Amino acid sequence: MGMVQEFKEFALKGNVVDMAVGIIIGGAFGKIVSSFVGDVVMPAIGQLTGGVDFSKLEVVLQDATYDAEGKETAAAVAIRYGQFLNVVIDFLIIAFVIFMAIKAMNSLKKKEEEAPKAPPAPPKEEVLLTEIRDILKAQK
Repeated sequence: MGMVQEFKEFALKGNVVDMAVGIIIGGAFGKIVSSFVGDVVMPAIGQLTGGVDFSKLEVVLQDATYDAEGKETAAAVAIRYGQFLNVVIDFLIIAFVIFMAIKAMNSLKKKEEEAPKAPPAPPKEEVLLTEIRDILKAQK
């Protein structure tokens, strides 16, 4: 079996395709949550905290340096902890939504397991004997 054939079989397996779809949807979902946090949650939190924009919170370790003409020669060195807070909030929201989705899926699985199953079909011999009995009854 050639390398191309082996790769084709690997790439077309159901679990690989499912994983690829999950990654793509997860990436899109991450963008939605980031927008929700950045555009809805953080402005609301900023308003509650007196108009603070979390993404701009930082601790400057070294100020930017400028030459005589006022052009920046070296950028400021800063720890941007506000941006880190935004990312942590993103993570917490994504983790909570995934937790709720898994919880809902598990409850659906439990309901399926609890649903009564149809009785198993009788064996072929029993079906044939029943048919023979019915035929003999009809002949009387």
